[in-house]
Amino acid sequence: MADIPSTGHVGEAGARRFAMRGEGIGERSSAFVAFARQETDAGRKVVALYPAWRSSDAERAVNFARGALRTDHIAGIGVDLSPLALSLVADQLAYLAPYLPPGMVAALSDELPRHLLAGAWLRSVSGLSTIPTSMRQHMGSYAPSVSFLAYCAPTRQVGRMRPSDVARSLPFRPVQPVQLLCSTPDPAITGPFDDNLPQAIQPVAARTLPAQPLGPEYWGTAKYVEFVALSAHPQALAYAASSLRSSPCSWCGEPVSAPRCPFCAATAAGGGRAARRTTPRRTAREREPDRAAPRPHAPAPAPPTGPARPASGPADPGPLYPAPGTARPDHGTGDFGAAPGPPGAARPATRPPFPSPGLPGPPGPAAPAGPSGPFGPDHPSGPEHSLSPRSANPPGHAPEGPPLADRVPRSEEPRTYSR
Repeated sequence: MADIPSTGHVGEAGARRFAMRGEGIGERSSAFVAFARQETDAGRKVVALYPAWRSSDAERAVNFARGALRTDHIAGIGVDLSPLALSLVADQLAYLAPYLPPGMVAALSDELPRHLLAGAWLRSVSGLSTIPTSMRQHMGSYAPSVSFLAYCAPTRQVGRMRPSDVARSLPFRPVQPVQLLCSTPDPAITGPFDDNLPQAIQPVAARTLPAQPLGPEYWGTAKYVEFVALSAHPQALAYAASSLRSSPCSWCGEPVSAPRCPFCAATAAGGGRAARRTTPRRTAREREPDRAAPRPHAPAPAPPTGPARPASGPADPGPLYPAPGTARPDHGTGDFGAAPGPPGAARPATRPPFPSPGLPGPPGPAAPAGPSGPFGPDHPSGPEHSLSPRSANPPGHAPEGPPLADRVPRSEEPRTYSR
């Protein structure tokens, strides 16, 4: 859908051309709308190609045809190629259309340029706007002996042409044997091109075609030589078509390779897989700890540090019980505060209840009764007296068993019980 004549490379199997000429958009679109009506009435779909750098009239014509005919069997695809390369790709798609579904034909509009080497030799890049250029390249355009090689397929790049580096700077080499198509509006300037690029590509055949009408608009200058190098191997097009991986559209069922269908714009069933997450997501049960699994017990509190105890003598009964009414924690180490015993050892019997005022304490030396009861001020272990060197326990908390006569006196340290 542009003023791009055919190259004639595929013979009579060429694409229909619509030059989009006329006073208004209606006159420029009328020929295409009539063609689209004829094809859709016959049960066929239409794949319309147009240059992406000249897309306004073509997009309006496609949208008008879809709305007027009330069908989504018309797909408009913009291709960012030079006029000569776009003309060749359109003819190749027309050649493959009888053998492939419409969705695959639309997908090949992006795949076929990857198998071509297309570009132009330019005397200046000061007016080039369709391919990115640098300020240094723009300034080099004013030098008298500088020229450039600009590529639009398979990559878009511009570089200064140095005769010794042309063969090494080619971004792509088609599969041998190679054919070369070229065109220029001024045959008198083809000397630097003829002396360098054909020797680097080494084609088996070269054809000179008439200049494309939209060539100066694309390249930004009239001093250029446009070229396309393609493989002449009999299986070249079949190889390009077999490299596509398609999936059916979720709405119309058309096999497509893009994330969205070019006809109905619905998401393909397998499209966009490359952009999805490649690692599986963890489920909620995998993110949370297993509640059914047993949790390890908290380690028993370390005993408080203090002076070393003598090896001989009765064993220390251990820390005291907590205050009355305090819940007794169980850390899996026996009684409260007791160190764990050897595996298989019997659990010690329950210790006597905590002594309270008015109840007799454990066996031991009788405390003389004072005016204030068993814990009066006259008692040697009363609150007004210091602790006896024979016992390191507070008043009323005498240890079990006989008195420790040979126990080394030690100072009382604060004891901390953590749950």
